[in-house]
Amino acid sequence: MVAGHQGERGIARAALGDPDPSVRGAALGALERCDALGPDELSAGLADPDRSVRRRAALVAAHRVDVAAELMALLDDPDDTVVEVAAFAWGERTDGTASVSRLSLLATTHEDSLCREAAVAALGSIGAPEGLTAVLAGCEDKATVRRRAVLSLAAFDGPEVTAMLERLCEDRDLQVRQAAEDLLAIERGLDV
Repeated sequence: MVAGHQGERGIARAALGDPDPSVRGAALGALERCDALGPDELSAGLADPDRSVRRRAALVAAHRVDVAAELMALLDDPDDTVVEVAAFAWGERTDGTASVSRLSLLATTHEDSLCREAAVAALGSIGAPEGLTAVLAGCEDKATVRRRAVLSLAAFDGPEVTAMLERLCEDRDLQVRQAAEDLLAIERGLDV
Protein backbone atom coordinates (compact mmCIF):
# COMPACT_ATOMS: atom_id res chain seq x y z
CA MET A 1 0.00 0.00 0.00
CA VAL A 2 1.51 3.25 -1.18
CA ALA A 3 -0.08 5.13 1.73
CA GLY A 4 2.52 3.66 4.09
CA HIS A 5 5.40 4.94 2.01
CA GLN A 6 3.87 8.38 1.64
CA GLY A 7 2.81 8.79 5.26
CA GLU A 8 -0.89 8.75 4.41
CA ARG A 9 -2.08 7.56 7.81
CA GLY A 10 -5.74 8.41 7.22
CA ILE A 11 -5.96 6.40 4.03
CA ALA A 12 -4.18 3.44 5.61
CA ARG A 13 -6.36 3.59 8.72
CA ALA A 14 -9.54 3.67 6.62
CA ALA A 15 -8.33 0.58 4.74
CA LEU A 16 -8.36 -1.45 7.98
CA GLY A 17 -12.13 -1.77 7.52
CA ASP A 18 -12.01 -2.81 3.87
CA PRO A 19 -13.94 -6.00 3.02
CA ASP A 20 -10.92 -7.32 1.07
CA PRO A 21 -8.50 -9.10 3.44
CA SER A 22 -5.49 -8.26 1.27
CA VAL A 23 -6.29 -4.56 1.68
CA ARG A 24 -6.67 -4.94 5.47
CA GLY A 25 -3.32 -6.74 5.66
CA ALA A 26 -1.62 -4.09 3.54
CA ALA A 27 -3.15 -1.39 5.77
CA LEU A 28 -1.53 -2.97 8.83
CA GLY A 29 1.86 -2.84 7.13
CA ALA A 30 1.29 0.71 5.93
CA LEU A 31 0.39 1.96 9.39
CA GLU A 32 3.39 0.18 10.87
CA ARG A 33 5.66 1.87 8.30
CA CYS A 34 4.14 5.23 9.28
CA ASP A 35 4.71 4.39 12.95
CA ALA A 36 0.99 4.93 13.43
CA LEU A 37 -0.33 1.45 14.19
CA GLY A 38 -1.97 1.45 17.60
CA PRO A 39 -2.25 -1.60 19.84
CA ASP A 40 -6.02 -1.81 19.37
CA GLU A 41 -5.66 -1.82 15.59
CA LEU A 42 -2.95 -4.47 15.75
CA SER A 43 -5.02 -6.55 18.18
CA ALA A 44 -7.92 -6.40 15.74
CA GLY A 45 -5.59 -7.60 12.99
CA LEU A 46 -4.41 -10.50 15.16
CA ALA A 47 -8.06 -11.50 15.63
CA ASP A 48 -9.15 -10.87 12.03
CA PRO A 49 -11.41 -13.58 10.56
CA ASP A 50 -9.06 -13.97 7.58
CA ARG A 51 -5.89 -15.99 8.09
CA SER A 52 -3.82 -13.85 5.72
CA VAL A 53 -4.52 -10.78 7.85
CA ARG A 54 -3.69 -12.68 11.06
CA ARG A 55 -0.38 -13.79 9.48
CA ARG A 56 0.47 -10.22 8.48
CA ALA A 57 -0.45 -8.96 11.93
CA ALA A 58 1.75 -11.64 13.54
CA LEU A 59 4.73 -10.46 11.51
CA VAL A 60 4.12 -6.90 12.66
CA ALA A 61 3.64 -8.10 16.25
CA ALA A 62 7.11 -9.64 16.21
CA HIS A 63 8.42 -6.22 17.23
CA ARG A 64 5.56 -5.00 19.40
CA VAL A 65 5.43 -5.88 23.10
CA ASP A 66 1.97 -4.34 23.54
CA VAL A 67 0.20 -7.33 21.96
CA ALA A 68 1.99 -10.26 23.61
CA ALA A 69 -1.18 -11.96 24.84
CA GLU A 70 -2.83 -11.76 21.44
CA LEU A 71 0.28 -13.11 19.71
CA MET A 72 0.48 -15.94 22.24
CA ALA A 73 -3.12 -16.86 21.39
CA LEU A 74 -2.13 -17.29 17.74
CA LEU A 75 0.05 -20.24 18.74
CA ASP A 76 -3.31 -22.04 19.13
CA ASP A 77 -4.84 -20.70 15.92
CA PRO A 78 -6.92 -23.22 13.94
CA ASP A 79 -4.91 -22.41 10.79
CA ASP A 80 -1.43 -23.98 10.72
CA THR A 81 0.01 -21.21 8.56
CA VAL A 82 -0.93 -18.67 11.23
CA VAL A 83 0.63 -20.84 13.95
CA GLU A 84 3.84 -21.08 11.93
CA VAL A 85 4.13 -17.29 11.52
CA ALA A 86 3.24 -16.69 15.18
CA ALA A 87 6.02 -19.08 16.26
CA PHE A 88 8.46 -17.27 13.98
CA ALA A 89 7.35 -13.93 15.47
CA TRP A 90 8.04 -15.13 19.01
CA GLY A 91 11.58 -15.99 17.97
CA GLU A 92 12.05 -12.39 16.80
CA ARG A 93 10.76 -10.77 19.99
CA THR A 94 12.89 -9.36 22.80
CA ASP A 95 10.44 -10.86 25.33
CA GLY A 96 10.47 -14.29 23.67
CA THR A 97 11.19 -16.12 26.91
CA ALA A 98 7.52 -15.64 27.82
CA SER A 99 6.65 -18.12 25.08
CA VAL A 100 9.21 -20.87 25.75
CA SER A 101 6.87 -23.35 27.43
CA ARG A 102 4.21 -22.89 24.76
CA LEU A 103 6.75 -23.10 21.92
CA SER A 104 8.24 -26.22 23.50
CA LEU A 105 4.84 -27.88 23.50
CA LEU A 106 4.27 -26.79 19.93
CA ALA A 107 7.69 -28.10 18.84
CA THR A 108 7.03 -31.52 20.29
CA THR A 109 3.32 -32.12 19.71
CA HIS A 110 1.96 -30.13 16.77
CA GLU A 111 0.91 -32.36 13.89
CA ASP A 112 2.14 -29.97 11.18
CA SER A 113 5.90 -30.23 10.64
CA LEU A 114 6.20 -26.59 9.52
CA CYS A 115 4.79 -25.50 12.87
CA ARG A 116 7.21 -27.78 14.73
CA GLU A 117 10.06 -26.43 12.60
CA ALA A 118 9.14 -22.80 13.29
CA ALA A 119 8.81 -23.50 17.01
CA VAL A 120 12.23 -25.19 17.16
CA ALA A 121 13.79 -22.28 15.26
CA ALA A 122 12.17 -19.78 17.65
CA LEU A 123 13.44 -21.71 20.66
CA GLY A 124 16.95 -21.53 19.23
CA SER A 125 16.59 -17.82 18.62
CA ILE A 126 15.36 -17.24 22.17
CA GLY A 127 18.05 -19.50 23.65
CA ALA A 128 16.37 -20.02 27.02
CA PRO A 129 17.64 -23.17 28.75
CA GLU A 130 14.04 -24.34 29.29
CA GLY A 131 13.70 -24.80 25.53
CA LEU A 132 16.61 -27.22 25.16
CA THR A 133 14.56 -30.38 25.72
CA ALA A 134 12.21 -29.49 22.88
CA VAL A 135 15.12 -28.62 20.58
CA LEU A 136 16.75 -31.96 21.36
CA ALA A 137 13.44 -33.68 20.57
CA GLY A 138 13.40 -31.81 17.26
CA CYS A 139 16.69 -33.51 16.44
CA GLU A 140 14.70 -36.77 16.26
CA ASP A 141 11.96 -35.39 13.98
CA LYS A 142 11.73 -35.42 10.17
CA ALA A 143 14.61 -33.96 8.17
CA THR A 144 13.26 -30.41 7.79
CA VAL A 145 12.71 -30.13 11.54
CA ARG A 146 16.09 -31.74 12.29
CA ARG A 147 17.79 -29.13 10.06
CA ARG A 148 16.29 -26.33 12.16
CA ALA A 149 16.90 -28.15 15.40
CA VAL A 150 20.60 -28.72 14.77
CA LEU A 151 21.04 -25.03 14.00
CA SER A 152 19.08 -24.14 17.14
CA LEU A 153 21.55 -26.17 19.20
CA ALA A 154 24.06 -23.36 18.61
CA ALA A 155 22.23 -21.36 21.29
CA PHE A 156 22.84 -24.02 23.95
CA ASP A 157 25.75 -25.78 25.54
CA GLY A 158 26.37 -28.74 27.77
CA PRO A 159 27.15 -32.42 27.46
CA GLU A 160 23.72 -33.32 26.08
CA VAL A 161 24.19 -30.79 23.29
CA THR A 162 27.64 -32.14 22.43
CA ALA A 163 26.34 -35.72 22.51
CA MET A 164 23.48 -34.83 20.17
CA LEU A 165 25.78 -33.00 17.76
CA GLU A 166 28.05 -36.05 17.66
CA ARG A 167 25.05 -38.25 16.91
CA LEU A 168 23.83 -35.88 14.21
CA CYS A 169 27.21 -36.12 12.47
CA GLU A 170 25.94 -39.56 11.41
CA ASP A 171 22.47 -38.35 10.36
CA ARG A 172 21.11 -39.61 7.04
CA ASP A 173 20.45 -36.00 5.91
CA LEU A 174 23.50 -34.24 4.45
CA GLN A 175 22.48 -30.76 5.67
CA VAL A 176 21.98 -32.03 9.21
CA ARG A 177 25.37 -33.77 9.17
CA GLN A 178 27.16 -30.69 7.83
CA ALA A 179 25.57 -28.35 10.37
CA ALA A 180 26.39 -30.72 13.23
CA GLU A 181 30.00 -31.04 12.06
CA ASP A 182 30.33 -27.26 11.78
CA LEU A 183 28.90 -26.66 15.25
CA LEU A 184 31.16 -29.30 16.77
CA ALA A 185 34.17 -27.71 15.08
CA ILE A 186 33.21 -24.31 16.50
CA GLU A 187 32.67 -25.84 19.93
CA ARG A 188 36.14 -27.38 19.75
CA GLY A 189 37.72 -24.13 18.56
CA LEU A 190 38.56 -25.35 15.07
CA ASP A 191 38.33 -23.25 11.92
CA VAL A 192 35.16 -23.92 9.97
